Amino acid sequence: MPKIAYIEKKFAAKSERLIAIANQIIAEYRAQGFDLTLRQLYYQMVARDYIPNSQRSYKRLGSVVNDARLSGRIDWYAITDRTRSIRSNGHWDSVESIIQSCAAQYRVDKWEKQDYRPEVWIEKDALIGVIAGVCSDLDIPYFSCRGYNSQSEMWRAGQRMIGHLRDGQVPFIVHLGDHDPSGIDMTRDTIERLKMFVGQRGLGLEVVRIALNHDQVEQYNPPPNPTKLSDSRANGYIRNYGYDSWELDALEPAVLAGLIRDEVEELIDYEEWDKAELLEREQKDLLSSLSENMSEIRTHLEGLE
Repeated sequence: MPKIAYIEKKFAAKSERLIAIANQIIAEYRAQGFDLTLRQLYYQMVARDYIPNSQRSYKRLGSVVNDARLSGRIDWYAITDRTRSIRSNGHWDSVESIIQSCAAQYRVDKWEKQDYRPEVWIEKDALIGVIAGVCSDLDIPYFSCRGYNSQSEMWRAGQRMIGHLRDGQVPFIVHLGDHDPSGIDMTRDTIERLKMFVGQRGLGLEVVRIALNHDQVEQYNPPPNPTKLSDSRANGYIRNYGYDSWELDALEPAVLAGLIRDEVEELIDYEEWDKAELLEREQKDLLSSLSENMSEIRTHLEGLE
């Protein structure tokens, strides 16, 4: 993977240690199939007692990582920014290549004949990359609410829920957010606004907060942050949980993915699921066969002309 140097820089011993630790954590994440945001790298270092939990410490790590990347010491692909990405049209070299791409992307809706219709909603854009793999495996939609969900998106979600209920399926929202005054309240807000937009049918709607919950704070011991006293919900939160709060980013990606998998797999009727997977494999094989035999198909079509 690319470690490309654009500047020359000598690092102090403390910075050299941070770079070595960063590369170690990056390698661990990569072995699990995950990349990292700077925030996640920071929390891993705090959780392992390599650095203190403070804004000053976070800024120093960011500066060291930035210089280490520029000087060719840390892989450019290792630290990702999940909130900014370029978009473009897809292109193919031939008809064969686009058919093969279709074969790779072909999906049967595995939830069409299930009792439930799950979706995963997560508070932060920066964690989309963490949940993308497990949601793809489970064939479920997912998106970042970016804090409190917008009214427009909540209304659209309500329309989806109404459609699922009309089809005889139970809409099932899996929600993940920070354990802080607003992060906790976002689950309440999601439930109340969805039920408003779905109306009386909303009695069949389920919203489950699977993280970050206080039992998970006790289990995984993520680094705490001081609760923002400026948050209008702070007093109620402090009465229940004290002056510490915790960010979802501090949990290991494998833990977050596992929590989603455990929750959603409980909903699956595997007899129907296996039928859908078999149909999907058959259709993929058919598309692959078309791609592999395209020269013969092309010759045949030219003969018809």
